[in-house]
Amino acid sequence: MSQSLKNIFEIIVSWVVSAGIKLVLALVVLFAGLTLAKFITTKLMNSKGMDHIDPSVKSFLRNCIKITLYAVVFVSAALIIGIPAASFIALLGTAGVAVGLALQGAFSNFAGGIMILIFRPFKVGDYIDSVGCSGTVKEISIFYTVLTTVDNKTINIPNGTLMNSTVTNFSVEKTRRVDIDFAVSPQNDVEKLKQILLDCANSHELVLHDPAPFARNTARDNGALVFTLRVWCESKDFWTVKHDLLEKVKNEFDKNSVVAFHQQIDIHNQ
Repeated sequence: MSQSLKNIFEIIVSWVVSAGIKLVLALVVLFAGLTLAKFITTKLMNSKGMDHIDPSVKSFLRNCIKITLYAVVFVSAALIIGIPAASFIALLGTAGVAVGLALQGAFSNFAGGIMILIFRPFKVGDYIDSVGCSGTVKEISIFYTVLTTVDNKTINIPNGTLMNSTVTNFSVEKTRRVDIDFAVSPQNDVEKLKQILLDCANSHELVLHDPAPFARNTARDNGALVFTLRVWCESKDFWTVKHDLLEKVKNEFDKNSVVAFHQQIDIHNQ
């Protein structure tokens, strides 16, 4: 082997050894760094100081801290391999512009998540309805809000969509009003019907008496008398009260021979 070829071979071997050491070191830093980042995130989230933070904010912080620490680890590994810092920053800047254009929706969702935490239209544990979806808020992450429906399905709604849509929060107020309409025949006695409805409401243990239950003839629809029963209850008891009253009123109507409304349809043969 000539001296020139020997020199080239030595240079290649030296470079491979040097690069191999850097690569191994970078992999070690990457593995150890990701493990340490996960450990730090878990420790911070389980610290006593986090016990007083709202679960919605806590979930958002966990994601932010994790992403930040992971980014630091990847940058450190890249610098160990030998990528110049200036070139790396320039590359990140160029890539950032391209990624930013491609991920406009993601940044919109990120901004939406921050706005949700600032203005707090809802929090973890609230039951909400928005964009055609209803459920209990399970988590507010960086990009998505996770809902659990009453039949135990999981729905992920982009935060940007939520911030630009109408959100109905059923859990903010401690009490809710239950409205139930009953259509009966005009043959029935109005005062008797009102008393039946009020008795049903007042006898229910979950119905609040302040404001007092309301029962009146509120409309006439295609010949039927429409009676409206309105009661107040705690928000958590809404569906129990509504279903109980529907059943109770039906039973009381049967006991008191209340005449139901039957729409008459006339058929004429030509």
